[in-house]
Amino acid sequence: MGIVLSAIAMFLVAAAAGVALRRLSHAPLLVYGVTGAVCSLLVLWAVLRLAGGAGVEQAVLPLGLPWMAAHLRVDALSAVFLLVVNLAGATACLFGWGYDRAHAAHGHGGDQGPVLPVFPLFLAGMNLVPVADDAFVFLVSWEFMSLASWLLVLATHREEETPRAARLYLIMASFGTVCLLLVFGLLAGAHGDYSFDAIRAQPPAPWAAGLAVVLVMVGAGSKAGLVPLHVWLPLAHPAAPSHVSALMSGVMTKIAVYAMIRVLFDLVGEPAWWWGGLLLAAGALTAVMGVLYALMQDDLKRLLAYSTVENIGAIVIALGLALVFKAGHTPVIAALALSAALLHVINHSLFKSLLFYGAGAVLSATGTRDLNRLGGLIHAMPTTAFLVLVGCTAIAALPPLNGFVGEWLLFQAILNAPALPEWELKIGIAVVGAALALSTALAGACFVRLFGTAFLGRPRSPEAAGAHDVGSAMRLGMTVPAVLCVLIGVLPTPLLRLFEPAIRLMVEAGPFDDRAYQPWFWLAPTSAIGNSYNGLVMLVVIAGLGIVLVAGIHRWASARVRRSIPWGCGFTDPDPAALSQYSASSFAQPIRRAFGTTVFAARDLVEMPEPGDTRPARLTVSWRDPAWEWVFVPVVRSVERLADWLNGLQFLTIRRYLMLMFFALVTLLAIVAVVQR
Repeated sequence: MGIVLSAIAMFLVAAAAGVALRRLSHAPLLVYGVTGAVCSLLVLWAVLRLAGGAGVEQAVLPLGLPWMAAHLRVDALSAVFLLVVNLAGATACLFGWGYDRAHAAHGHGGDQGPVLPVFPLFLAGMNLVPVADDAFVFLVSWEFMSLASWLLVLATHREEETPRAARLYLIMASFGTVCLLLVFGLLAGAHGDYSFDAIRAQPPAPWAAGLAVVLVMVGAGSKAGLVPLHVWLPLAHPAAPSHVSALMSGVMTKIAVYAMIRVLFDLVGEPAWWWGGLLLAAGALTAVMGVLYALMQDDLKRLLAYSTVENIGAIVIALGLALVFKAGHTPVIAALALSAALLHVINHSLFKSLLFYGAGAVLSATGTRDLNRLGGLIHAMPTTAFLVLVGCTAIAALPPLNGFVGEWLLFQAILNAPALPEWELKIGIAVVGAALALSTALAGACFVRLFGTAFLGRPRSPEAAGAHDVGSAMRLGMTVPAVLCVLIGVLPTPLLRLFEPAIRLMVEAGPFDDRAYQPWFWLAPTSAIGNSYNGLVMLVVIAGLGIVLVAGIHRWASARVRRSIPWGCGFTDPDPAALSQYSASSFAQPIRRAFGTTVFAARDLVEMPEPGDTRPARLTVSWRDPAWEWVFVPVVRSVERLADWLNGLQFLTIRRYLMLMFFALVTLLAIVAVVQR
């Protein structure tokens, strides 16, 4: 506990240094260096603590409200999420330093100035949430994290969409905090003790527990990006600088997942099966809708932000499975599902951070995020292209990388649905499995589209043609998560062993029996005689087949090279987009027509000039977000009507004001009397 508190204090010191020294040329190196070193220390501490069994350690500080002390606690679950936060934080510091240097070299250093002092505060807030052991500290830390990230979004306030994105993010963050405040009020109950130990000792009534489950899904789900509460995420995440976007999308959403796990598996008591059913339905909807949103995006960072929605859906599905199996008294399968959730948490933090770093490198080299203006970057940015390819392969859940292991474990849990007694769950989980398989397949198409249009083919704009690879710091910041994506995919069992104390704490069962770890590079859920996976063998087989394929092509394919002018529809020097080269929009058109015409009301408007007219033909694509149309637009209109009605209160007479206060006092006294009875 002393190490964690000292590290958080060092984050605050780094933030103060960022304010005092921000005008000095070496300030970014100092701030990012100190912050990265502290993150690395916490990563090492979390690994050693989990490897040693991760016992519980508590502390009480004389801070906060006068009648309440600040309760802090570190257990195995806290250690897992501290590992996730600080592993991504360390790479973000490395990439952020290089990103700052690149912007300064292009004369945009002023845009990075506000980031420097707030960046350590953001990490401090994300480290405080997992160690909070009472509602007051949790909510203060949660708000601290939200406000720091809001300020980081505003760092690019000169861009046109940033103020709107920041405003919507602040509204949604406040809404989520209110929901969590109500959750802890329900859990504390009549005794009013908001420490987590007291809540564990006196579980709430069934109705209060059920209402708390719904509220935590809404409150934490709005921060994580559950559909339809996701609308702020694709606006705020792309607006921030790229290394901040990586932390918001790859890590901050996982703090929301931590809040769900802490409440659902630790504080509300024995679960009911329908709690998991709600999570399964929400997760399936989120996974499918998130990847469909992503497939229709031409903005590189917005595509990645919507992809986060899809991955959060997969994690929530795993949590729902763990809850229903825990309620069904099958703790081994519950542990398997929770293992899949925690593995996907760290996997997503790695490959999503890597992809946002790659987007930042592309933006730094070309000045654009529009996929339709990129292309051919594999020649100008070979290192970045290879690292982004690793991230795309991992997030598409292709073996032998880490994304495949997480999805494989999740499907193993889904296949155990017949062990449940409720027929509704057996049928529902089969439907959820089909939705998850659909979202996984669409994710593969999404990231083939991303890599193909951004890095392959010919450049579609002068900016892409003149690109060059980024500096060594940014490339090293991308290399670390890329290596870990490969390493976890090939050898997942040591990481799952590391998570076992947290899984035992939440579901009171280990994820696998001892036979499943023999030998250590085999992964066999629930038993060594069931389905098993060996990432090392998979890597060797894929590499061997690749070598044989390349050797065969070079041995038997024609060695003759024929060159000719490509057909350009009669034009002698055609635009690269006319050379039968797919753009991002054309790649997504079949999927947009198959799914988007009904779900998103997508329309393709073609403007074709008459023969002899020299104006170019134009294709305009329009679509709408159903969450905006069906949820947020009615709410906004209702709030506006209510505000117009309440506006009349400022024109009342003194007599009417006194009468209004009298009725309010009588109402409050009546409520108190009913509650006390």
